[in-house]
Amino acid sequence: MARMHTRRKGQAGSKKPLRTEPPKWSNTNKEEIENTIQQLATQGKSSSEVGMILRDRYGVPDATLVTGKKIVAVMKEKNVAPKVPEDIYNLIVDVLELKKHTDKNPKDVHNKRALNNKVSKIRRLEKYYRREGVLPEDWKYSVERAEMLISR
Repeated sequence: MARMHTRRKGQAGSKKPLRTEPPKWSNTNKEEIENTIQQLATQGKSSSEVGMILRDRYGVPDATLVTGKKIVAVMKEKNVAPKVPEDIYNLIVDVLELKKHTDKNPKDVHNKRALNNKVSKIRRLEKYYRREGVLPEDWKYSVERAEMLISR
């Protein structure tokens, strides 16, 4: 099957090894890991940043194996989860940078196309997250709302 915005086919990526229990050398203290996730989330770290910090500093290769829950689920339990999912947030940041670039360079048609592609990804994800109940039904993407969301 082809990729979303190109004619090329997808390229296989590497997969994590299948594990059912954490390795013996890793940190397996469940309460300590959950508290660390809460502290990092209150510092404004995203779930992927929290996962990298747990891996690099605390020796936790996979928090899901230790806690039994994903990092976002732990963040929701502790009421420190972000209001907007991380993938939409990252796309919004990219769109705002591209918008600023296309305002300065109106003849750059390649980046105009990239901007349209990213906006369509945001709208597709928005539709999915509203259907799944992650975002409220009245949540709608707009550039003004995106600027307000990122400026916080």
